[in-house]
Amino acid sequence: MPDSDRPPLQRVAVLIPTYNERENLAGAVHGVRGAVPTADVVVLDDDSPDGTGVVADELAAADPQVHVIHRRAKEGLGAAYLDGFHWALDHGYDAVVEMDADGSHRPEHLPSLLAAAEHADAVIGSRWVRGGRVVNWPVHRKALSVGGNLYVRVLLGMPVHDATAGFRVYRSEALRVMGLADVASQGYCFQTDLTWRAVRAGLTVVEVPITFVEREVGTSKMSGDIVAESLRRITGWGLRHRARQLRALAGRPERWHAL
Repeated sequence: MPDSDRPPLQRVAVLIPTYNERENLAGAVHGVRGAVPTADVVVLDDDSPDGTGVVADELAAADPQVHVIHRRAKEGLGAAYLDGFHWALDHGYDAVVEMDADGSHRPEHLPSLLAAAEHADAVIGSRWVRGGRVVNWPVHRKALSVGGNLYVRVLLGMPVHDATAGFRVYRSEALRVMGLADVASQGYCFQTDLTWRAVRAGLTVVEVPITFVEREVGTSKMSGDIVAESLRRITGWGLRHRARQLRALAGRPERWHAL
């Protein structure tokens, strides 16, 4: 979409999914409200047994720009964000932000992400472009992320360096054309799924460097099952993508070298 056709982002909803983030949530919400005072915050709590939902309600009671969606069970990151997307679209927001509650996504990066979204359909806060970095990650975690993103780029042919990143902005019109109704991905595979959908839809996706800081309080939700799901789904997408390319080029042998 040409820049002249993109309306200004006047109403922004920052979506923060939570599960057992009682100790981190207030800091995340206050950070967002300080960095972008015009933005609303929407906490998506998966019935946290540690009382995160109670903290969210207290924050909402004290600030009319904080909202809470209480979900019935822990159903995964993807399901929580999809609920948040639909809520924001129904309430007339111009863009949504995905942001973790655990402190790894710094609110001070929000202004630069939103500025980039004035000229793009989707913006990814990237750890793996020039200027991006990760703080306090063990070597094996960094290797997993770098290797996983390289696998995605090669297999899917996406010009994105950090397709698994979870700090991002989507314009509402972009969400409407990305086919959210049939998104089945959960966990962190959800982020790659949405990136792939945005690229296939011909949307403008840009990456803005951020500093990602490993959480200091609480437990990471990353697990072997999440990694296995991501690998399985991404491999399936890649194989189907290559099959479509082969079918499209079957009658044009002069272009087989492009594969």
